[in-house]
Amino acid sequence: MIQEVAILFVKKGQENNFENDFAKASQYISSIEGYLGHSLKKCMEQANKYLLLVEWRNLEDHTIGFRESAAYLEWKKLLHHYYEPFPVVEHFETIFENKI
Repeated sequence: MIQEVAILFVKKGQENNFENDFAKASQYISSIEGYLGHSLKKCMEQANKYLLLVEWRNLEDHTIGFRESAAYLEWKKLLHHYYEPFPVVEHFETIFENKI
């Protein structure tokens, strides 16, 4: 499993619209083979800053399976106009994890 991580800066004043459109866009990402789950977290110190975490079975499920799909075009149409600047997306694999 890998985790996609992106810090999203939404244009100020557009936070509510973004959150509503994100909920709609979630159907597209969750329809992709290899998708395992995602969450969107809002920063407590900066109202227009969000953390997107997506779990994928492997890197190619995101970089090829999602990004080269019709679902991605719908995701992009709903969300990409909110970002300023456009986010850097990175992928991480778990080396160590400790949960209670």
